[in-house]
Amino acid sequence: MKNKIKIAIIGGGPSGLFMYKRLIEEVNSEYSIDIFEKNDKLGAGMPYSIHGANEEHITNVSGNEVPKLVTDISEWIRTVDESILHAYGMSAENFHNYKVLPRLLFGQYLTAQFKMLQDSAAKLRIETSVFYNAEVTDIRDDREAGKVSVYSGGQCFIYDRVIICSGHHWPSKYERRFKGCFDSPYPPSKFSSVKHAAIAIKGASLTAIDAIRTLARQHGVFDRINDQVIYRLNPADRSFKIVMHSRNGLLPAVRFHLDDSTLGRESVISKEEIEVIRNNNDGFLPLDEVFERNFKEPIKEKHPEFYSRIKEMKVEEFVDMIMEMREKIDPFDLLKAEYTEAEKSIRRRQSVYWKEMLAVLSFAMNYPAKYFSAEDMIRIRRTLLPLISLVIAFVPQGSAEELIALHNAEVLDLISVGEDSDVEPHPAGGIIYKYKDETGRQCAVNYATFIDCTGQPHLDYEDFPFSTLRTDGTISPAMVKFRSAGEGKNELENGNKLVKPDECDNYYLRVPGIAINDNFQVLDKYNAYNERVYIMAVPFIGGFNPDYSGLDFCETASLAIVNSIVTSLKI
Repeated sequence: MKNKIKIAIIGGGPSGLFMYKRLIEEVNSEYSIDIFEKNDKLGAGMPYSIHGANEEHITNVSGNEVPKLVTDISEWIRTVDESILHAYGMSAENFHNYKVLPRLLFGQYLTAQFKMLQDSAAKLRIETSVFYNAEVTDIRDDREAGKVSVYSGGQCFIYDRVIICSGHHWPSKYERRFKGCFDSPYPPSKFSSVKHAAIAIKGASLTAIDAIRTLARQHGVFDRINDQVIYRLNPADRSFKIVMHSRNGLLPAVRFHLDDSTLGRESVISKEEIEVIRNNNDGFLPLDEVFERNFKEPIKEKHPEFYSRIKEMKVEEFVDMIMEMREKIDPFDLLKAEYTEAEKSIRRRQSVYWKEMLAVLSFAMNYPAKYFSAEDMIRIRRTLLPLISLVIAFVPQGSAEELIALHNAEVLDLISVGEDSDVEPHPAGGIIYKYKDETGRQCAVNYATFIDCTGQPHLDYEDFPFSTLRTDGTISPAMVKFRSAGEGKNELENGNKLVKPDECDNYYLRVPGIAINDNFQVLDKYNAYNERVYIMAVPFIGGFNPDYSGLDFCETASLAIVNSIVTSLKI
């Protein structure tokens, strides 16, 4: 019999789920699919399982914003046991697709979708094997044989194609060395030992809110009185206090109604358009052109008054305007105002349009970001991404209510610490937070507990976990070229250690992670793609994908990958 074409998916979380869905829609019984999952459940991954959530944590997307799987959430909810829904304060009768779900319940939904896909694969006679509690320790590409070896549990498995969907990765920095220091708030169960402490949180992102919601419940209770959420400390926990430390002194914006629940997935610049634009711009895709096309132009049609204010602005001027508006207001007063705005938006099902377009811009520029010049990539990272991370974080209303309640109870504060702040672990435990306050005074504050909540970092080439792919040259660091050699030389002379010249006096900016092409195939140092190894593990491709949008990213990347596999294997 003819040997089956073997495909491996490394990671069975949300990325692996969308990848598996795409594959079984396109391949046939001549293919077999193996899935390696380091935990004991498919679908949920870290964010939607006990490894990343407790009962108090909720999603920041509603059912109508989730890309199509087998069944939609409102349909699936009707199949869930009433006792499970009741535990989350829900009922099938009152649920609709504009509601958000508890993260653990959403994880159950994703797990159920994976099972349905497995059943579909079985009917199509597509052989699927799942290896649970199976951590992949290494991957090796054999160019001569045209095969890829995957190492797990002391065994070696051979494949024709491997897709790395390994999900979140949190490097260990302080946690294993210093008492009271946590490199991330995951899993939340590790906070059970944190008691009666003044807690320093680095960051004010959704990751920080996850930690705050868990810690607050360990030291007090939330209640709703006259339709307002209040917080009461436990009598024994009067010393409990949380202080967020933010570089810009701002909180993320509150989730609102989206007119386009797909966040403009249809507006992504096509390969054909990109090629035309690059041909007219020395091989580069100009950031200003993407800003005009995917942000300003839609606003011109839908929100002409706002457009009249920004039509002459460059990216930097727009960011400065918005940041200045936000910085003028106390962050918790702004949170209250945006909560009210978001409530009205959701009730009326009317978008806050400029914010929605910023989310569209983020999604649209992510896929072709590898074609930005180094000059534009620096602009993105210094100006645009900090704003995007604030405005399109989409803090759920329930989370916003709790932050306000904690601040009203004088349990939660936020301090602006600037970019030059520093965390110094103390040998006896805890940390010293060093920063300059708003008056320029140098501060050094001791905290018994420190939690890094800056979110999933974009990891470097050296952090890539499958070392053989690195040592044998299968992968390479992600680099973008300076359009102007003079600008690259200036950056280098001004101390930018990420700038690298070549023998032809070209200058390149090294960005996080590894190099990939449009099909998410890894590239070697000669910029040659590998037709056997694909990656959609976002922590390791952050240089060429500077912003990624959760499940939207999973859907888009999986489509590009499966189309490439179908073409290369001539299915």
